[in-house]
Amino acid sequence: MTSLDQAYDRRWQGIRSPRRVAAGLALVGVGVVGLVAALLLLATGSTSTTAKAYAGVAAGLGVPTMLLGVVVVLPASVRQRLGVVIGALLAAGGVVLFWEVYPEQWTRTANSLAFETLLVYGLGCAIALWFVFSTIASFRLRNNPQGMVRLEVVKEGSTETIEVSERRYQQMISDGGDAEDVIEEIED
Repeated sequence: MTSLDQAYDRRWQGIRSPRRVAAGLALVGVGVVGLVAALLLLATGSTSTTAKAYAGVAAGLGVPTMLLGVVVVLPASVRQRLGVVIGALLAAGGVVLFWEVYPEQWTRTANSLAFETLLVYGLGCAIALWFVFSTIASFRLRNNPQGMVRLEVVKEGSTETIEVSERRYQQMISDGGDAEDVIEEIED
């Protein structure tokens, strides 16, 4: 291997494509823009219910969109991606409910649907967030060799992969020996 760049390219090959990273960043960006737009709508001091409704929709769709962006970038299983999509769709259902009931049936009415709307939205966000955390946790576990050290030795154009326990590897390198000696000892 002639450069550090090649090492990282080979390590991440197939896990992160530039398109997935761009799509994930775009989704997170759209979510952030939605949240900022909602804040700006409310910060202008507008007391109109239409402005508040648009702010609620923009913020409501911004959060699940950002969660989707995180899972697009990270390597995740189909179950994890599907879980985030289902959670985001449920949250979007809560936003649709908000659009339908605000302001007529929101609060201070005998027929208020604020609790039900927030329940649907909150449940959707909780499901999506659970699967985002699951994706992050399993990604960290995938990067942990779980007690095994994998070493690729390249000699004269051929590559040999050697796996040893972490304990055995630590024994070999703890004596302060030369890297060549360690590799020869591992190969034996």
